[in-house]
Amino acid sequence: MRESERVMFEIYREASYNRRYKVVYFTELNEHNKETEINRAMAGDHFLDGFLNGVRKDEAKAIIDRALIRLNGGEQVRPDELERELDGFLA
Repeated sequence: MRESERVMFEIYREASYNRRYKVVYFTELNEHNKETEINRAMAGDHFLDGFLNGVRKDEAKAIIDRALIRLNGGEQVRPDELERELDGFLA
């Protein structure tokens, strides 16, 4: 797989009052939102990061979205559990 086909991501917990879990797909940012999104992620608490296989990125993003719903709903999800769910989608 070419490096340009991979999608770099990070799941983090916001540092602000509401402390919600979010994901940022760094390689999909544009010049208008790049600095803001990177700063938000850097200020938050790291949960999981990596590279998604570009060919199957939509499937992987759906798994991440479901995990964010669970996390923000108060369910305990460990990073290693989510990493196992993403097995086969990570580059």
